[in-house]
Amino acid sequence: MQRRVVITGIGVVSPLGLDGPTFWANLAAGNSGIAPITAFDASAFQTQFAGEVRGFDPADYMERKEARRTDRFVQLAVAATREALSHAQFEITPANAEQVGVFLGSGIGGLHTLTTQHEVLLNRGPSRVSPFLVPAMITNMAAGLVSILYGARGPNLCTTSACASSAHAIGEAAETIRRGWAQVMLAGGSEASITALGVAAFNAAHALSTRNESPATASRPFDATRDGFVMAEGAAMLVLEDEAHALQRGAPILAELVGYGLSADGYHITQPPESGEGAARAMQLALTHAGLAPTAIDYINAHGTSTPVGDIAETQAIKQVFGAHAYRLPVSSSKSQFGHLLGGAGAIEAAVCVLAIQHNLIPPTLNLHTPDPQCDLDYVPHTARPAQINTALSNSFGFGGHNVTLIVQGYAA
Repeated sequence: MQRRVVITGIGVVSPLGLDGPTFWANLAAGNSGIAPITAFDASAFQTQFAGEVRGFDPADYMERKEARRTDRFVQLAVAATREALSHAQFEITPANAEQVGVFLGSGIGGLHTLTTQHEVLLNRGPSRVSPFLVPAMITNMAAGLVSILYGARGPNLCTTSACASSAHAIGEAAETIRRGWAQVMLAGGSEASITALGVAAFNAAHALSTRNESPATASRPFDATRDGFVMAEGAAMLVLEDEAHALQRGAPILAELVGYGLSADGYHITQPPESGEGAARAMQLALTHAGLAPTAIDYINAHGTSTPVGDIAETQAIKQVFGAHAYRLPVSSSKSQFGHLLGGAGAIEAAVCVLAIQHNLIPPTLNLHTPDPQCDLDYVPHTARPAQINTALSNSFGFGGHNVTLIVQGYAA
């Protein structure tokens, strides 16, 4: 008999708040977390705004000495993990540590540390480069330090697949539980790439919106006037458990992770095929894995980045998989409110799906004023919509052609 995997805790550190309840309240209210960049002087950049995590102090979550030795993406992950464990009412102890694992995705890793230490090298010489440069910048260190600080000694892995990284982490963590290799998995992702180099790089790739006159309206998925995505930072972590383990300890079960599908476009380093064929296969595989018909899905949290090609391709993919049901199916992009967390996007959007099920509320797609004729589904524009949601699907697609779909469902014993 296959093990069922349930979700018992959520932790979020985001442009919409430093904890899950604040994040959801702002999301439900249709607020935007996108504003002018404060991390550096962006006045000379094509893009001068982002979704920053504001008011975050790593010393609230770890020793100051440890904080100085770690990159921001690690600090955000540590904070989100603490909230997720608290929400799940779960404590890692020597008795259970080997049955608790950490799968944590990041697309870029320690860009803050890398760029800062490169400046040290150029300005002060090689002897002044920090001995903590390598452990601070490598992408796996968030998974590693979460394990060290919280004592999780089970399976540990960093997934790096661009904007699909943390969705891969969650899907693979669930499969690890199903194989019987762990009873509890801390799964999610973190990203903190709002640096001068990060913004300049995505500007050079013509990927970012340049709507500097109105940051809060810059992310406009599925709108005909969209001009690129909005870069964001943050972290989200889920506590996944073997159902029997969760029931035995009386855990608060929030939802069940029932479907996981993944595929490759095999097409282009940054662009999806216009048909959305790879994304469609990921969605279909997730439905097959879950044993669900397309009509069982009540809500799709779209990848919806606000890029000209990507939004059309995802719309086409949804139509391929869902047929006539696609036109009855609410679809929204939360990136319109908090931007694109890159490697952390899949995790925070999986959290959105769980919260939508919990509250029976579909978060909106902001800034959808001029619908693109090629994007003709129900994107829940402007305001959140009350709805009975039992099963939600979340898409994450990354540079390199990585596609991941997760399906979560209200829990029934």
